[in-house]
Amino acid sequence: MDASLRLTLRAALAAACTTALLLAAGPLGTAAAAPPPIPSTVKAGTGTEVEIPGPEDGTAAGSGHVRVPAAGQAKKAPQLSEAERAADGEVAKLVDNGSTADRLDIVVIGDGYTAAEQDRFHADARAKWAEITAVEPYSTYRNLFNVWTVDAVSHDSGVTGDPTPATVRDTALGSYFWCEDIERLLCIDQPKVDAYVAKAPAADLVLVLSNSAKYGGAGYNEPSAALGYEGISTASAGNAKSGQVAIHETGHSLGKLADEYFYPDTPGYEKYEGPEPADSNTSTLPADRMAAERAKWYRWLGAASPDGGTVGAYEGGGYYVKGLYRPTDSSIMRVLGKPFNLPGTEAMIAGFYQHAKPAAPLTPTGRTLRLRNTAKVSVPRLAGADGRQVDVRWYLDGRELKRFAGRTEVAVAELWLFDLRTHKLSVTAEDRTPSVRDPKIARTLKSTVDWSVRL
Repeated sequence: MDASLRLTLRAALAAACTTALLLAAGPLGTAAAAPPPIPSTVKAGTGTEVEIPGPEDGTAAGSGHVRVPAAGQAKKAPQLSEAERAADGEVAKLVDNGSTADRLDIVVIGDGYTAAEQDRFHADARAKWAEITAVEPYSTYRNLFNVWTVDAVSHDSGVTGDPTPATVRDTALGSYFWCEDIERLLCIDQPKVDAYVAKAPAADLVLVLSNSAKYGGAGYNEPSAALGYEGISTASAGNAKSGQVAIHETGHSLGKLADEYFYPDTPGYEKYEGPEPADSNTSTLPADRMAAERAKWYRWLGAASPDGGTVGAYEGGGYYVKGLYRPTDSSIMRVLGKPFNLPGTEAMIAGFYQHAKPAAPLTPTGRTLRLRNTAKVSVPRLAGADGRQVDVRWYLDGRELKRFAGRTEVAVAELWLFDLRTHKLSVTAEDRTPSVRDPKIARTLKSTVDWSVRL
């Protein structure tokens, strides 16, 4: 089945799959009557593809994908007073762990918050970040992130579509429930979001929090060529499940993970017959062949996984009932409230280090350091329960200075230089986490900073 046909089927069957998805979630799911199919109103080949969150009364992480208008409902800009305009667009660093060049930068923007409610938005942003960092591997790697807030002042408090489809709010980002007639699908005006994202110093990931307690969200997982972010997750700030929806979406945007749920009894999704997927967490190979061919997540086969059970090859995933396998039965890529499985955790860590470095220079590297100078480097502390930290080693002209192991600064005077030559001082920081078994990924968890030094 080609990609365009799969996309058309996903859009048409998104709502009809609700019951099937709940059953696919296993014993945690609760069956419900399936609504009729909901076809997309967006012309094929246009708009933006987004993921629909699973229903509130179930555990399925997603309900497929649909194309939505990039500009949302295309409403005019909010009608703000002079005082409201003055408060609009203010940028603050909610979490500061270093320079934008060396950390993964998350930009959080609120919608449906008036000028008087911006303090509430900041509190909601802190609460949602705390919810995200309660989940591994975010917990261990929280110090790899910077979090920025951008104040988007809305004329009205609340969000369009809450509490009813007839409810209309004048908001900065045009957030609205009932997107494509799907109540829980919380869409945005992406050009308006991008205008606020551009105000932040850097953006690797974007989270839009809507001022609502109504369940909903969406995953805009197409990277931005203009602004550099990997994707946008939308979520209701006041809903207990919205953080889980956002974490699932970052599995796509940062981890490049596929969905692990599937559509039973749905025409077109009975069996996958295509080539081996590029996604790291779906495969056409059962466990024995995966092990024999040393493919995909073979290094994790048989290991106990944090989402329960052991890593194997469980049939059903990538929307297909047969022909595709997933690593575990119920990771967060299939079931809300579950953690990432072991291969998923490895993929997330790889995604983190695509944007963050384990060693960042605090002392400029562009000039020669002399006796009075000190070479300093920033190395993020890991917050895992095992207490493990990044391995830090220092070298002079390629020879390791073992007495400096673990330090984050070394004075030139401590190097005992006895000649007038210029030497190279290097520090290497390496994350030797047991959560990464793929050597190709492991090589990306290391960075080196060099300085020229002399008497």
